[in-house]
Amino acid sequence: MTTRDLCSGLLALLATPWLAPAKDRPNPKLNDSSVTVNGVRLHYVSAGKGPLILFLHGFPEFWYEWKNQLAEFGKDHLAVAPDLRGYNLSDKPPALEQYRMNVLVEDIRALGEHFSPKKKFVLVGHDWGGAVAWAFAIAHPEMLEKLVIVNAPHPGLFGRLLSSDAAQQKASQYMLMFRSPQAEAGLSANGYAMLVNIVLGEGLKTGVFTEDDKAAYLKAWSQPGALTGGLNYYRANEVGPPAAGQAARGNFAVDPKSLMVNVPTLVIWGEKDTALLPQNLDGLQQFVPRLTVKRIPDGSHWVIHEKRDEVNREIRAFLR
Repeated sequence: MTTRDLCSGLLALLATPWLAPAKDRPNPKLNDSSVTVNGVRLHYVSAGKGPLILFLHGFPEFWYEWKNQLAEFGKDHLAVAPDLRGYNLSDKPPALEQYRMNVLVEDIRALGEHFSPKKKFVLVGHDWGGAVAWAFAIAHPEMLEKLVIVNAPHPGLFGRLLSSDAAQQKASQYMLMFRSPQAEAGLSANGYAMLVNIVLGEGLKTGVFTEDDKAAYLKAWSQPGALTGGLNYYRANEVGPPAAGQAARGNFAVDPKSLMVNVPTLVIWGEKDTALLPQNLDGLQQFVPRLTVKRIPDGSHWVIHEKRDEVNREIRAFLR
């Protein structure tokens, strides 16, 4: 083979689609399916193939929260976004203890084994999905390549803030309402008006969300038992500011004495979050030695939607 033939062959190889940069690859097809793990059937949407990257949504969202990330990271990963137990099309066990953190962590362990047997994976979580991701990383660091958290508090820091920080206590008062028996009625009244306003309101005005997005959320919230399933995360784990005469319960780790995260971790934080305040980042490195923090000053709690390209870029850079 001549030098010219060798160069021509290398150029042809570099031009093949599977070696093209991820940004230049077409968006992968989204696949809709379900799997039974840990005694429940979990619905999920996936895209692509390759090493596993698992996305965990928060309250009151569902797999759809990550649709833009599935399209992006499915280009070179097996990207999977489940409906967590209690949500949308996944099973919704009636017993409150079925939503305690040790059970939620076991769901993720079983999902990891299913999609990536004997191989480490990347775990990404937001809000309650981030809380589960923190707890999972503490309990099972041996299963994770990397951890990505978006606006979700570390259990040790959050417990401390709920006990002593007046601003975070005030910002977390809604958690007590979410734990009350009246929560379902209040949140579903007038066609889920409160949830529409909280999650979608500003985004509908700015174009971040469309009417089709709103319809998808309303359909998910209207699934029988779905609203109760999501609220049971608050109730079962008793997270929130201290009620009169009681101590705060903000530590949602499986083992409250074990709080170290021994996994390379990226925390992305929209600093305009009015529910989870930026002081949740202060002192975080004492629990997370291999920590990278990316603050997004003009992002809110819903920064995944508002700044999706920036969020994707930060995750991509961290994975490299």
